[in-house]
Amino acid sequence: MSLLGLIFFSVLQFEGVSGEVKYLYSRAGHYVILSCGRASSSDPTCSHVTWLYDKDRPQTFTEVSGGKVKLDSVRAVRLSLDSSCSLIIKNITAEDAAFYTCRQGDYANYRDTSTYLSVLTISPSPPDADPKRDAEVTLECSLFRHIDLHHCPQNSIRWMDETRTVLLGEGEGYKFHGQKNCVSSLTVKRQSGHNRRYTCQVVDEENNVEIEAEYTPVFTGDHQSDTPGPDSTNVPLSSIMSTLRVAGLILMIVITVLVIRGTRSRKPPDDDKNVCTDGDEVSYENDEARPAATRLD
Repeated sequence: MSLLGLIFFSVLQFEGVSGEVKYLYSRAGHYVILSCGRASSSDPTCSHVTWLYDKDRPQTFTEVSGGKVKLDSVRAVRLSLDSSCSLIIKNITAEDAAFYTCRQGDYANYRDTSTYLSVLTISPSPPDADPKRDAEVTLECSLFRHIDLHHCPQNSIRWMDETRTVLLGEGEGYKFHGQKNCVSSLTVKRQSGHNRRYTCQVVDEENNVEIEAEYTPVFTGDHQSDTPGPDSTNVPLSSIMSTLRVAGLILMIVITVLVIRGTRSRKPPDDDKNVCTDGDEVSYENDEARPAATRLD
């Protein structure tokens, strides 16, 4: 018995203790906080904390070492630690769906807290569908998860409309294609005046909602029926440019007329002499005061 006890003690010393395993869900574009469990209050800088990222076994990557995010990680700009050493992931993508481990302590004595993070996404197909035209678009709701979790149970991903009615089969404006593994597809009509809202839900075996995401197929052509041609967006700019040209021409004409009138009305400079003309002869008269004539009696 003592030998077995020694072996068990050695396993604890060199492999550490695995804590609880958590299961979290997040939507693409959001952020999530992964708990590090009972972080030591004596280590406020998280200097003894390591975060491991396991996307697909057996590959495991170190994302945080000594409480610092590794700069060589492709996700470094989206990762950070809070005051409790929890891992914050911003702007979630499908690549973030993985198995995470927070390891506290050193090699000989550590404690692990693990989390399975699954990511829900909704994407239209085709992704470049023209939002100005009535058309059908297929919505794919996908749940990305770690390989350990295997396949998604059938009917665990479902669609609902704005009335919270589960969509099955085919109905007015939609067609449900069913669920294949962790992807559920729904084809809907995008029509002017009918921008409906669809919700994709992930439920567990007891029909409890794990996570959901909404999607509204946007139609932007409601008020464009009176606009001729695909280049109609350039019409207002052309009108503005034409107006500016006419205004500029009118301004030039006004300036020219004012300049001509000013030239014609300009008087010759004043002089101390008046010029009198009589035929072809020109004589000058002196305007200076003349002495009064002397009367002779």
